[in-house]
Amino acid sequence: MLKLCGFALSNYYNKVKIALLEKDVPFEEEHCRVSQDPAMLARSPMGKVPFFDLGGGRTLSESQAMLDYLEDAYPGKPLYPADVGERARCRELIAHMELHLELAARRLYAEAFFGAKVSDETRQQVEKDLVRGVRALRQLARFSPWIAGGEFTAADCAAAVHLPLVGLATKTIYGKDVFSDFEQVKTYQKTVFERPSVKKANDDRRAYIQAQKK
Repeated sequence: MLKLCGFALSNYYNKVKIALLEKDVPFEEEHCRVSQDPAMLARSPMGKVPFFDLGGGRTLSESQAMLDYLEDAYPGKPLYPADVGERARCRELIAHMELHLELAARRLYAEAFFGAKVSDETRQQVEKDLVRGVRALRQLARFSPWIAGGEFTAADCAAAVHLPLVGLATKTIYGKDVFSDFEQVKTYQKTVFERPSVKKANDDRRAYIQAQKK
């Protein structure tokens, strides 16, 4: 059986987990942490999570490649639109959220979530980058009601885990959620959190956090 390897705190792990749940793909979960151990590198070339263990010694890393694999291997419940242009728009949205929102905000996570400190220069640069990223999201997203249009897509698998994290990090660091003036994001998050696949991933994430505190 397909194994999803990683840990429930990871937003990229949960992006893939939501896709698996949406597509009704049978899978097991294997707890793995980021590591440069040779055994880990043999399965995930950069030692990152998540990755798939496909069986027979085959693995696949990088969350977007994993979503694309699922779409090809399990086409019965598609997570990309049938129209080629709309499929491209869906991938554009995912790339934008990950490169220009999540990756930018990730530079704040050490202080926002782990008790370290980031420099004032980093804070200022991230703030500038996120202003541009949010401006572009206003142009790209549809929120009708899902982020790419009328159907739940792979873009929602990404948005459901990335946008709340970006918002929380910026509220912690700057005292204001970067989406505080973007009402559509707030409405969207309420809607997507009610989706069974997203609720399952979030519930498992909270359970993981509680278990780590014991």
